[in-house]
Amino acid sequence: MNYNNQNSQGPLDNLIKMLGNMPGLGNRSARRIALYLLQKRETAMIPLAHALQDAAEKIQNCDRCGNLDLNNPCKICNDIKREGGKICVVAHVSDLWAIERTGAFRGRYFVLGGLLSALDGIGPEDLKIDKLVDQIREHNYEEIILALSATVDGQSTAHYIADRIYGLNVKVTRLAHGVPVGGELDYLDEGTITTALKSRSAA
Repeated sequence: MNYNNQNSQGPLDNLIKMLGNMPGLGNRSARRIALYLLQKRETAMIPLAHALQDAAEKIQNCDRCGNLDLNNPCKICNDIKREGGKICVVAHVSDLWAIERTGAFRGRYFVLGGLLSALDGIGPEDLKIDKLVDQIREHNYEEIILALSATVDGQSTAHYIADRIYGLNVKVTRLAHGVPVGGELDYLDEGTITTALKSRSAA
């Protein structure tokens, strides 16, 4: 069956298209997943639909840090045992989760929502940099950890933030040893991230 012709079923086309838009999935993978779900309606497709609806209704972004949680503020922001003087700045929620898996950092977080990218047309106004600067001004942070990927965009974003908060009397550090040039945090193992956190240097 040709899933792309005009005689194909609308719902099936839409399902394949939606799956194909997921990160890491192409049309071929989307077709395989759609076929699997349709063949396993009761055990896979319907439970997945319920799980997606439940997540869409209940999971929200934390107003303070940008993390995803059932609560707002999230559990990390509400944890009084965390080190309130340290804030770890990351690009995406997936980066926050990657660092949390290591158990090496017990401070707070801030999710920018991406990285500066001239190629993709992403400027400072498209990220939460202004909100970050406002938080730094309002709170007595001891250290700002710029835990951004060792890519051109990541380093450009780190430089920009360091310039924006220059003179605010706060220590600014970056991840150091352990993160390879061009490496993405979400793809690194816990040991590598732990080493990078412990070996961070001044920005």
